[in-house]
Amino acid sequence: MRYVVIFEEGSEMIPVREALEPAHLAFLEKHRAEIPIAGGLRDEHGGPYVGGLWVFEVASRQRAVELIEADPYYQANPRKHRLLAWGKALPQFQVLM
Repeated sequence: MRYVVIFEEGSEMIPVREALEPAHLAFLEKHRAEIPIAGGLRDEHGGPYVGGLWVFEVASRQRAVELIEADPYYQANPRKHRLLAWGKALPQFQVLM
């Protein structure tokens, strides 16, 4: 099942990102089969982070929630987020980014 999560954050995440970036990236790498795409969101390239987005390929919504809650960033500062079911348009084509 595909899901996306959109995280929202403010300046309170700056010290969290600075302190936990290596652990967060290691977490994403460890779970890359279930979170194949992840990254920070900004209002413009080079601007401050305002959130993040992950694309999941998981067995259930509950598994997506478990992954969100196990992320070092989330454990340090639970970010407001929206978890949405996602159906990719043109599913017959695989996309590499």
